[in-house]
Amino acid sequence: MSRHWTLDDIRWQDFDASKVDPDILRAVKAAAMVEFNAPDYVTYLCNVFADRPDVKEAIHKWGGEEVQHGQALARWAELADPDFSFDDAFRRFREGYSIPTDAIESVRGSRGGELIARCVVESGTSSYYTAIKDATDEPVLKQIASNIAADEFRHYKLFYDQFNDLGETPPSILDRIRVAVGRVSEADDDELACAYYAANTPPDGSVPYKRETFAKAYEKRALGLYRRQHVERLISMVGKAAGLKPHGLLMRAVSALAWRYWQFRNWQLARAAV
Repeated sequence: MSRHWTLDDIRWQDFDASKVDPDILRAVKAAAMVEFNAPDYVTYLCNVFADRPDVKEAIHKWGGEEVQHGQALARWAELADPDFSFDDAFRRFREGYSIPTDAIESVRGSRGGELIARCVVESGTSSYYTAIKDATDEPVLKQIASNIAADEFRHYKLFYDQFNDLGETPPSILDRIRVAVGRVSEADDDELACAYYAANTPPDGSVPYKRETFAKAYEKRALGLYRRQHVERLISMVGKAAGLKPHGLLMRAVSALAWRYWQFRNWQLARAAV
């Protein structure tokens, strides 16, 4: 197995401040905090799979790599904005958002459902960092985003394989679709909104937190990075996790509809002052 990349492998000396896009920088600051917050999810997932040391081993490996993603993105953000303190912003984020780490059963209704939900998340992050890689001209961020996108695709496969090897009665196709759709619909929850707020507003609290406002602000910066091929890849990965043929007629139709919605939503957000 090849060695996993480290922060020392990043060509930090190639950083070019003239090629930093302010909107991408805002999105990256928020993403850094969400990635770095992985230990809470490790705790929760290990509680759900308490009797499965094989699954827990995979979860711990995943969590360590997610933290490294946050560290790399944070270091780049502090290069791009010397006034930005990741530690201070992350402290504000943690004050405003947390997940229940004492849960012992999956909020998805089953352990199989939990793994499907993780596949959906990794589908989103893999496509997102690929979109960042393709959108940015800043060479260091391009390298970081490329590395993270590859990791997230591998994480998708890790959770998908764990689902297939779980040895328990799997959720039905309808239940898998329900979990997948439910997890996609959570993309505008407090986590990303709070992360964007903590990263991009004055630390003195002079700007009040409003979930809807900052969810839209993050969405505007994130969705605008996507091109059609990124959306198509996302939809096919989610479809596969849901038990559907990723390149079948149904998923091609869903992909086309998703892209139209994406364009419409981008148009809406472009008109909004967020």
